[in-house]
Parts: sequence; structure tokens; C-alpha cells
Amino acid sequence: MPETWKGKTRGGTFGYMFFIYMIRCLGITAAYGFLSLVVLYFIPFAPKATASTWQYARNRLKYGRAKAAGLLLKNYYRLGQILIDKVAIGNGMADKYHFEFENYQAFLNVLNGNTGVIMIGAHVGNWEIGAPFFDEYGKKINIVMFDAEHERIKEILEKNASTRDYKIIPVNEDNLTHVFRITEALERKEYVCFQGDRYLNKEKLLSSPFMGKEAEFPMGPFLLASKMRVPVVFYFAMREAKKNYRFHFFIAEAVVHTKEKRVEQALLEQYTQTLEKIIRQYPEQWFNYYPFWA
Repeated sequence: MPETWKGKTRGGTFGYMFFIYMIRCLGITAAYGFLSLVVLYFIPFAPKATASTWQYARNRLKYGRAKAAGLLLKNYYRLGQILIDKVAIGNGMADKYHFEFENYQAFLNVLNGNTGVIMIGAHVGNWEIGAPFFDEYGKKINIVMFDAEHERIKEILEKNASTRDYKIIPVNEDNLTHVFRITEALERKEYVCFQGDRYLNKEKLLSSPFMGKEAEFPMGPFLLASKMRVPVVFYFAMREAKKNYRFHFFIAEAVVHTKEKRVEQALLEQYTQTLEKIIRQYPEQWFNYYPFWA
């Protein structure tokens, strides 16, 4: 069994606080400039993350050595930019950025329906950055997050950012409280957001071809959507040049159970096809820093 994600987000408290104060005192551009030095630090001193990104570039994207090395630098730099942007926008600097939306009206039509909605993103781009721009919809958003991700780094970001409208549903492997909270939110006709590309429970998985090789994904979001019979939206917020973010909304097609394929499997395959399309367009914004493919 390959090494899996441990449920923790990269980064230390000192690093986050340093950039928070730099943004406040010197501005966003200065923080980007200092980030260039931090990128060079991470390549040798984060060997597991570096190795997984290198394998992703070489084996999945089929890049040569020079191009793979370039992607490694871009990947760490883009991750840093996204963290800086998250802090800056949370501190009232949203006017420094530009936002564009793909398929936005169709997305709003789904949110305005008379049901709950499941939204599934991934660890690409900066999907949490969209929450402040959902206005009144934001009050009905529930983000499902592993406990380890919701600990010290999230607390630092929250203490140094404006109050959020959305709610967090923490996932704890030791109990099923989160399952009841998710179900209750959908019954209230609210929106439940998952990250569909990481898991901790190795016994509840589905597999699908992804980026040229079979990969495993958490069963939960896709099974829940099939049981609750609510609309599913795949959502990605991708960073582009000059402080621009482009939001991509894909409405999942309705599927039915067949002898060949269960509903949750059909939903997963729609998701992986959509996620692969996004990654091909933004290859430097894949942020799963562990051996994702067996």
C-alpha cells in the first residue's frame, strides 16, 4: 500500500504569521517577491512533496527533466501566491483582484433550486477563495474539512482574516457526528462542499482512470449524492496572471443505476474527467503533496 495523505496541511505557524505581517506592512507585491526565496528553500527541505510533484510532472504530464523542474518551481510559487491571496482577501484587499466566472448562471440556477446541493472541489487552485463572493448564498455553505486541516493553520488564518459566512463541518474518524451534520444541512436545503481528491479511510474508496492511470478517491461525497438525490456541482477556482481568478462551475449530469455501473461510480467518473480537464489547463496548480497514484 503506497503512502497516503496524513490529513495535515503543509506549513508552519511562523511561516504563516510572517507572511501575514508582511502583507499588512509592506503589501502583496512585497510578499510575492519574498516568496521567490521561500520556493528555493522548499525544493530541498520538503523532499516528499518535491518527489511527489516531480513524479506527477514526469509520469502523469510526461514532461522532460527541464520542463518538470520548471513546473516544480511554478508549483511551489503558485501555492505560496494562493496562500498570500487568501490572507490578503480575508483582510479586506479583494479590490486588488479580478474575478471571472464560467457557467455562473447555471450554477446559480442550481443553488436556487428547492433542494440541498453537493459541491465537490479538489486540492487545485484556491477553491475556498470563492466563499466571500457568494453573498447571501455563503450563509448556506458548509465546508467539510478533516480535523487536522482545521487545527492550528486554519485558526491562524481565521484570526487574521475577516469573519467568514460559511460554516465548517469537521470530520473525525472516531465518530459519525459529521455524517449527521452533513445530512441535516442537505435537509435544510443548504450546500455541502467536499474536497473529492483526498481520503483517510482506505476501506471506503472508489477508483477511476485519472491522468492516464487508475487512482483512488473517497467514496463518501459521491455515495451521499446518490443516496440524497441532490444536484452535484464540480467547482474549481483557478489562479491566473495579474491577480486574476477564474471560477469554473460544472453541473454534473443526472445518472441512474445500471448493471454495469452504480450511480456513485458514474458520478466519480464525471468528476475525474472534469478534474483532469482543469489540471491539463492549469498543471502547476496540483497541490496533493503525497504519492497520489499507486
